[in-house]
Amino acid sequence: MVATAYGGPEVLRAIDVDPGAPGPGEVLIEVHAAGVNPADWKMYSGAWGTDPARLPIRLGLEASGTVIGVGPGVQEFDLGDEVIAQPITGAYAQRVVVPVTSVLVKPKAMSWEKAAGIMVVGATAAHTIAATGVGAGDTVLVHGAAGGVGAMVVQLAHARGARVVGTAAPSNHGYLTDLKATPVAYGPGLTERVRAVAPTVTAAIDTSGTDEALNSSAALVERRARIATIAGFARGAQLGVQLLGNGPHADPGTEVRLAARQRLLDLWEAGRLDLRIGATYRLEDAAKAHTAGLEGRVAGKIVLLP
Repeated sequence: MVATAYGGPEVLRAIDVDPGAPGPGEVLIEVHAAGVNPADWKMYSGAWGTDPARLPIRLGLEASGTVIGVGPGVQEFDLGDEVIAQPITGAYAQRVVVPVTSVLVKPKAMSWEKAAGIMVVGATAAHTIAATGVGAGDTVLVHGAAGGVGAMVVQLAHARGARVVGTAAPSNHGYLTDLKATPVAYGPGLTERVRAVAPTVTAAIDTSGTDEALNSSAALVERRARIATIAGFARGAQLGVQLLGNGPHADPGTEVRLAARQRLLDLWEAGRLDLRIGATYRLEDAAKAHTAGLEGRVAGKIVLLP
């Protein structure tokens, strides 16, 4: 599945591509599920430029599947191994060749859907936790706490011994309570509502990108270095908070995110981390999946199935 032009989900097309044999240091994976992330539609929306030389754009940054081919020199995996692949390019496919450095062993009890969706949101969340130094004794405010990255931030912060206050729509407050966070509704009066449940907030992580989230964070947290955003880069830059990810002047955190991958799986196996699957779509319905994501109609991770 590729984007043949820049625009909305209507530019997505299915094409036939032979992935070829894996080369040195590569494996060929039969894809059982591929995670959908906002970065996928940003690639073709124009948010990251409209260079025609990049077309067609292969989509998909993470997948789960079975190893069906190994390249010369690869000793880490055998045919038939169940794996997770991230970061990769072109996960929206039936088969994909990926570098062995991007491949991890899938926990046997983990579903294909969760395995395909946990890495991008989990590694992003781990980056925010590391950048803000969240740990035992902290009270951290998480904006967009019921979203894909936000829910991971909540769980990782809790695993480090922090107390978490999370903003979300009232319909998701029960979910946040299940994640051991104190839910607060966003909207006018947010700062006062947070103060009512947490008089002292020591760190804030914004996954929503709204001015409201960043302004309230700046009002509540004493040190700007302990505030981070993965989405509100314009307002975040004005306030002097940490900008994380692929935005302008942001820290991509590549090494931190790569190092977090196995830790995420260890926490999952220990029963301390989970991923909510909101919807699954067939690969040929990727445009519908993206439309649902863009419109915010899905609570949880969207996953494509071949």
